[in-house]
Amino acid sequence: MERYSRQVLFDGIGEEGQRRLRESRALVVGCGALGSAQAEMLARAGIGRLRIVDRDFVEESNLQRQTMFTERDARERVPKAVAAGRRVAEINSDVECETEVADVSQSNVERLIEGCDVVLDGTDNFATRFLLNDACVKHGVAWVYGAAVGSYGVTMTVRPRVTPCLRCVFAEVPAAASAPTCDTAGVIMPIISVVAAVQVAESLKLLAGRAESLHGGLLQFDVWRNEWRRIAIKERAPDCATCVLGRFETLEAESGDMTTVLCGRDAVQVSPRRASRIDLEALAGRLRAAGEVKVNPYLVRLRAGEYELTVFEDARAIVRGTDDVGLARSLYARYVGT
Repeated sequence: MERYSRQVLFDGIGEEGQRRLRESRALVVGCGALGSAQAEMLARAGIGRLRIVDRDFVEESNLQRQTMFTERDARERVPKAVAAGRRVAEINSDVECETEVADVSQSNVERLIEGCDVVLDGTDNFATRFLLNDACVKHGVAWVYGAAVGSYGVTMTVRPRVTPCLRCVFAEVPAAASAPTCDTAGVIMPIISVVAAVQVAESLKLLAGRAESLHGGLLQFDVWRNEWRRIAIKERAPDCATCVLGRFETLEAESGDMTTVLCGRDAVQVSPRRASRIDLEALAGRLRAAGEVKVNPYLVRLRAGEYELTVFEDARAIVRGTDDVGLARSLYARYVGT
């Protein structure tokens, strides 16, 4: 216990809390700015098992705020989940770390939260957050919502059927382009650190068996305007579709070809109609006639004229050079297949 001696001295955790942490599993969904900070803090705190899921790869613009990654990761376009897993192994080799390069969807979210004691939100969109909310409420897994953009951040802890859930606060997914994003309004690292710190603190309280210390509301911060507020949300919405009526709409959505415009990046993510695995080396061999190809164990990157396709093993692709969904689908069909 010497490694965690200063943490054990803290009354809120103690030896019993540290033992509980060692026996717990946490899921970090999205390993960008918030997620990488969450993963590092949990690993240093001595979480027993850590599962990290992310769909993207490291880019140079990430390095300003995403603390797990290096310039080499960006040069090599290493998937964020893989790079984070490597870093966790260097920080604390006792942590059993599972990584998955995947887009969280209705087809895999229930599998991903299985066996987890807490889920931390490191995502960048409400569609995935509503999916997490439905899955966690359905299976009784606590989760901690968080978001940050500019100098503003917000977080809320959801304990299924005990506290209000995300849909109690946001009845509908906010309309597309209705709010700024990091890619349109920017973000500074201090707000990332604040939100991630509160998310991990709430997770430690849950895992250590100290739920009475949870903040019990919606916390909002603005580190530039020096604004800090807590909105008490004590009661579940009586007509909440998720935690009161037990309807998990996002989990029941029909699967299909999905595209997502990556705001501010001049890129579109295309996901296949059916889950599949791609032989990356074989794909790279086929694509070499079409343009410049680079391949590593996690992805294939094709530069074809003004467009760049990054194809992952799960058959997803990020098409850069356009925000036109139709064109992105066409390029995917041309080079990857249908």
